[in-house]
Amino acid sequence: MKVNIMTIGKINPKILIITTDACSYPGVDNAGQKHLEYSPNTYTIRTLDPVIFPVEWYLEVFEMGYDGIYIASCGTDSPYKKTYEKLSARIGEVVKRMKERGIHYSRIKLTAICTVCADHFVKELTEFVDQVRENMNEKMVITN
Repeated sequence: MKVNIMTIGKINPKILIITTDACSYPGVDNAGQKHLEYSPNTYTIRTLDPVIFPVEWYLEVFEMGYDGIYIASCGTDSPYKKTYEKLSARIGEVVKRMKERGIHYSRIKLTAICTVCADHFVKELTEFVDQVRENMNEKMVITN
């Protein structure tokens, strides 16, 4: 595990946010435009739909040093047929493999964020970061 950024004595987990062009990215972008505050150690990628990533890719994200993955999907409002159901099943498989590798399931979250859900996004992301931080405090190992 890599050394994590510290903020005022607290661990600040490195979080990958995966967004969708159609729904969640506009909501996440809106949070920035409104200058809403959330964890500074987040990295956002924009995709057509997170279902495009295979199970192994999600696991590799943790190997790359990310402490958590926040998947902001369109939910059942996705413009692509049955993708949310496929994504939900895929994340279920990811969680199963995370457990096999000793990665706590609380380090990944699948949620639906709409185009105008800036406040909801910030609230959920803040709760997720706190959850990841709590898990890290229990099992923190810092190496050079």
